[in-house]
Amino acid sequence: MTESIRDLLARPPGGEPLTVRGWIKTARDSKNVVFLELSDGSCLRGLQGVIDKTSGDFPLDRLSTGTAVEVRGRLCPSAGAKQEVELAVQSLTVLGDCPPDFPLQKKRHSFEYLREIAHLRPRTNTFGAVCRVRSRLSYAIHRFFQDRGFFYIHTPIISASDCEGAGQMFSVTALDLSSPPRTPEGGVDYGEDFFGKPARLTVSGQLEAETLALALKNVYTFGPTFRAEKSSTTRHLAEFWMVEPEMAFCDIALNQ
Repeated sequence: MTESIRDLLARPPGGEPLTVRGWIKTARDSKNVVFLELSDGSCLRGLQGVIDKTSGDFPLDRLSTGTAVEVRGRLCPSAGAKQEVELAVQSLTVLGDCPPDFPLQKKRHSFEYLREIAHLRPRTNTFGAVCRVRSRLSYAIHRFFQDRGFFYIHTPIISASDCEGAGQMFSVTALDLSSPPRTPEGGVDYGEDFFGKPARLTVSGQLEAETLALALKNVYTFGPTFRAEKSSTTRHLAEFWMVEPEMAFCDIALNQ
């Protein structure tokens, strides 16, 4: 059974040998010792692994940044000031090699550079932290409504409704845009499209939530919504997640 680094960092040193699986963030080689920083995504901090070169046969030439490994060892007090515990490595198995020119290194990378390697962005501290924060926020939102008796409902992502003109919408079509079918008047004949009429990506689940509230009383929707408002500011996103509760038999008391 493997252990998560998050749990190990909160555990006192000692005990039985344990196993950790993760990726090497950094590997530093000295005369008799190799220091590894291991990450498994469970938390922002990494776990330092210490390899005594004289204690066994380790694949030292394969331990580069990004390599996936399985490490077995004992949790010991750390002599360094940056961590309280470290892993004294007894055995190490390479699960997935990584080339020496792996594009993520210890130095800080700009967001512009990370856009060019989007498949590796989650391995950085920034994007990993964003994912973990979003996970906890989503859990808190669901728990808030579930503890108050709300039903979580799923509203359509593809819709023909603009929800009271909530914003400009992205079109969804299966037609060949290079030569779409035409009506006698010359317009696009959406009757030949997949849905038989114009379809869009939803800007809100409000209307469907209102319908379901009239059957289930208290409901909420939490999912992706889309706005085709052309803007480059941080306040306008083409895609974002939105919480929309709807309640039946609900009165709002106004203080006079």
